[in-house]
Amino acid sequence: MRLVLLGPPGAGKGTQARMLEHKYGIPQVASGDLLRAAVRDRTSVGAEARRYMDRGALVPDELVLRLIEERLSRTDAQTGFILDGFPRTIRQAEALDGALTRRSERIKLVLAIMLSDDEIVKRISGRRTCKNCGAMFHTIFDPPRNFNLCNHCNGELYQREDDAEDTVRMRLEVYASETGPVLEYYERAGRLARIDGTGRAEEVQSRIVAAIERAGVAA
Repeated sequence: MRLVLLGPPGAGKGTQARMLEHKYGIPQVASGDLLRAAVRDRTSVGAEARRYMDRGALVPDELVLRLIEERLSRTDAQTGFILDGFPRTIRQAEALDGALTRRSERIKLVLAIMLSDDEIVKRISGRRTCKNCGAMFHTIFDPPRNFNLCNHCNGELYQREDDAEDTVRMRLEVYASETGPVLEYYERAGRLARIDGTGRAEEVQSRIVAAIERAGVAA
């Protein structure tokens, strides 16, 4: 079972992908995680990618494709995978289809989580991170017990640059302009399911599973 999970930043793609990974026993392949690992490890791709990530812009196709193709060549992805946040451009979608076709494979279903811009801004701009231990909080949904202090180590909480409202709105504009055509691409191919992303994670998951079952692609 080969799935793609798309959605704007803050839509909960990572949470949903991990839940699907557990349910169906196929690996989550997150482009964001691969990029962050490359940045953390100070690889040549990571150094290039960081310049774009720091200002909330999409990383160029050729950098993402290099990371994704290497990941899909590993043993655990041979029988299926959940691509989390990739492809994000038409060029990536076409390149992915080409790479999979050469292996006699294809994306079975693309799941697009849909949320309003205002809901996304509320979700992301309220996030706070501990400078000491990296624990995450939210000013609305999961506030710390003491204002601006971590529950675990009493470290100072801060807002990451890419979580600031102006940056979030810019990221949403980039997502709409770059990824909107990707949804149309898969919709024309009859492989797109739009999923209401409001509510608890379990509620969204039930909608996703129902879409997978309707499409008849469950492993």
